[in-house]
Amino acid sequence: MAKPLVISGKRKRAIARARIKEGKGFIRINKQLIKTIQPKLARIRLMEPLTLAGDEIVNKVNIDVNVMGGGWMGQTEAARLAIARALVEFTKNKQLKQDFLEYDRHLLIADVRQNEPSKPNDSKPRAKRQKSYR
Repeated sequence: MAKPLVISGKRKRAIARARIKEGKGFIRINKQLIKTIQPKLARIRLMEPLTLAGDEIVNKVNIDVNVMGGGWMGQTEAARLAIARALVEFTKNKQLKQDFLEYDRHLLIADVRQNEPSKPNDSKPRAKRQKSYR
């Protein structure tokens, strides 16, 4: 049996590693089947690359995704990126890659924006200390 392909995806503080190999169409996120993921919005976002790829591709592979760090939406976006990249890398299908890019560029290209760190002696990243002259 072939060695599984490992692809990663990042979003903010969340990091996802997807392992893809030939199989029967099982997709698991942190050892939990994708159909049982809550909240529903996260499940819908995770299903997008699978729906675009189609059943003929998805039913031939098993994908195990391990996600850590960040919040639930950051983890969802990181896992979605890893799944889409893994499908393109595994199938070597240029049309699938083009379909992903046309649907949503962030399926294959990471969003590198991070939150701004707080500055010393200030409460928020952009807030300034108020002055009182009296």
